[in-house]
Amino acid sequence: MVNIPLSSYENSQQSHAFSPRVLQKGATGDDVIELQARLQYLGFYNGDIDGVFGWRTYWAVRNFQYEFGLTVDGLVGAETKERLVRASRFDREFIHEQIRQGRDFTYYGGVPKEQQVKRQPDRGGQAANPGNQTTGTRTTAVNVPAGYSQNDIQMMAQAVYGEARGEPYVGQVAVAAVILNRVESPSFPNTVSGVIFEPRAFTAVSDGQIWLTPDETARQAVLDAINGWDPSGNALYYFNPNTATSDWIWSRPQIKQIGKHIFTK
Repeated sequence: MVNIPLSSYENSQQSHAFSPRVLQKGATGDDVIELQARLQYLGFYNGDIDGVFGWRTYWAVRNFQYEFGLTVDGLVGAETKERLVRASRFDREFIHEQIRQGRDFTYYGGVPKEQQVKRQPDRGGQAANPGNQTTGTRTTAVNVPAGYSQNDIQMMAQAVYGEARGEPYVGQVAVAAVILNRVESPSFPNTVSGVIFEPRAFTAVSDGQIWLTPDETARQAVLDAINGWDPSGNALYYFNPNTATSDWIWSRPQIKQIGKHIFTK
């Protein structure tokens, strides 16, 4: 069971809480929009916020229930709603305005809202943003390799900071590289948020440290990994030998140790 202190999150306004009805697959409406938005805010859902409770929403609910120690049944009753409200924010006006205007947008915690609304793509597939020009700042979209969004970078930086702050810089890059290696592996989810929030995958998610504000070092480590530096040696796992309790992780072929982490295949 994951016990994450309420103080680790910003609470939602109660006026935006769910209605009393139990939500399940096939449900539609504003309650489902809120459900999808809250699940996306926490990283469990990466589909469209469309108010339709389909399979992607169903599995996101189950993963949330599993991670938070709830009954895993895919039904969104009072207890699941209460946990969602405590753990996430829901800006109803912002969400519904984007939907009304037909915008493509995301709603992840820790990402400024102005970065969540996406421009319509031009013919080259890049966002039609007149400000998207080379500025010399590595965190602007133009300097991010194709296939990774600002939200991906933010979530990875939070994971690196939660998992490896205090480790040597090369060790932080290696942790970011492991996340990318999993995205590319058929054995893991194929999105950054899917990898990070896969149940029991990362300690920082389990203990709530994923929501700490990352420093610039963690963000730079993510950018270096995205740009091709993999000091982990193509690792898919890592662990701290001083704290690891799983016999299974010790059975993995070891590649190298960086700082306190052993990286494995």
